[in-house]
Amino acid sequence: MNSAGIFADAFERIHEAVHAAVDGLPPEDLNTRLDDGANSVAWLVWHLARVQDDHIADAAGTEQVWFTQDWESRFALPLERGSTGYGHTGAQAGSVTVESADLLLGYADAVHERTLDFVRGLDDSSLDRVVDDAWSPPVTLGVRLVSVIADDLQHAGQAAFVRGALERR
Repeated sequence: MNSAGIFADAFERIHEAVHAAVDGLPPEDLNTRLDDGANSVAWLVWHLARVQDDHIADAAGTEQVWFTQDWESRFALPLERGSTGYGHTGAQAGSVTVESADLLLGYADAVHERTLDFVRGLDDSSLDRVVDDAWSPPVTLGVRLVSVIADDLQHAGQAAFVRGALERR
């Protein structure tokens, strides 16, 4: 297996974890926060998809599917244009609500497809390309992809935890 295959497999695992956390949940459970400082399943999955969308689009030199496929207006969130959830206050996180699992998964699926298209076309030498020189050392594509995978898996696991807590109540 080459690095493109490894990255594709990692993003497939995120996709599966997201669906396991969201499939079949009614909107009231998707939007429930276990307390005022906690994140809902909706926020966690929206956030992981937004970060993935933002970072992959930047690395690929493309626009985010959030904008090109008009997910921004479908979600109609009371947030700044382009918000990914990074640095959200509790009130901002609480404002991320969805009307259905289909909306949330539709966006996550669209991001997943774009991500797979991108990573499947990579070769090992492309992973050394610097994608963010604002850090020391500069961030390479390989490091950025690992960062997105790690962040997404954590949030998918958190969403699964919240789902489990809600199902046990």
